[in-house]
Amino acid sequence: MGFDLYSTAGAPVEQQVLHWRDMAQTPISKLDDEACARVRVVLMSALEGLALRFAHAAGLAEPALREPLARLRRVELQQALAVQSMLGADHSALELAVAYKQCGIEVGAALARCEAGSALGTALRFILLDDVDHLYRLAAALDRVEGKDANNILQSHTDIVCARPTILQHRAAQDDLRDAAAAASLTPRARVHLMVAMACAQGAGELLLRDAARQADPVLRQLYAEIASVEEQHLSHLESLLDARSGWLSQWLLLQSAEALCYHACLRHESAPRLKAWWERMLDFEIGQFHEVARLLLGHQGLDARAVLPGELDDCLDFCSQRAFIQQVLAQELDRSCMAGAYVPRSQESQATRDWRAALNAEGSPSESVAAGYSWFPGTELARLQPGVV
Repeated sequence: MGFDLYSTAGAPVEQQVLHWRDMAQTPISKLDDEACARVRVVLMSALEGLALRFAHAAGLAEPALREPLARLRRVELQQALAVQSMLGADHSALELAVAYKQCGIEVGAALARCEAGSALGTALRFILLDDVDHLYRLAAALDRVEGKDANNILQSHTDIVCARPTILQHRAAQDDLRDAAAAASLTPRARVHLMVAMACAQGAGELLLRDAARQADPVLRQLYAEIASVEEQHLSHLESLLDARSGWLSQWLLLQSAEALCYHACLRHESAPRLKAWWERMLDFEIGQFHEVARLLLGHQGLDARAVLPGELDDCLDFCSQRAFIQQVLAQELDRSCMAGAYVPRSQESQATRDWRAALNAEGSPSESVAAGYSWFPGTELARLQPGVV
């Protein structure tokens, strides 16, 4: 189903204001609401966070845009607070890390399927195998540190399996960047999807960075550091696919369209009336913001928005399990690594990557320590020790 941003005006930006109660929503239920509802909340929280970071960076670089950036940033902050408040305080820090990783896996896989054959699709499949292994390590930590089954969060939508071992994911910075030709090859639709993927990587990385100090277990703090380091690589990898020829306003337009596209997908697939009404309201906000940025693009650069984003967007986020696709990628692309902007077998990695990895792991790997001998079992490893349980 296509989604046309140009067919409706949305809510005017000057009318977009949330009350304090709006910014403190009733949280979703950790165990009673479906996992996909949590994925949608995590996704939109990550996208609103990316919008705020982008607007501050753009304000530093573009003085002429500071006033409109400040106006929209206030609305984005209110939206971010409202969506983030839907994740209840009954989620532990580790459970939130599992939830963010599930979002990255399921949304990343859906986008990779939509972008099959493009440079973005290849990058997303590569990142996917890192994320699947991160989930496995976090599930092991949740089981062993808190005695909780990660499947209470995942609800059997996402498998807990080993993928590309986290210990092997650390690469030299230059090897993680794609070349200009790959960036230039992306279609407008792919550039919108790129913004969504960047939000997932940034959201997971910031969560790990923020919550690492809250962990009492030293191995768990190290695990957070290790996975956050890889999330930084993912964000650098994806950012290198941004077309350097496009300016701040064009990128801002793409980001607004990414937010609108995802709110539209949330609205289409939501079954809870309260959440459905909220997604509809936020979609109206984002469409209005999109048109505001489109007017700025025309006024500052004389560029029509359709030159950046022509026609409809494909709504490829269906918020359902991507298990079969992930299993296919695991079977076909597990041995891949990166070198100088290209994907290569691990045996052909650069010496710079090997040296960087050796330096990081010189005193051991927390991802290996926390998952040593671990295999997921319903009800946690303790259930396996009960009499009569095989």
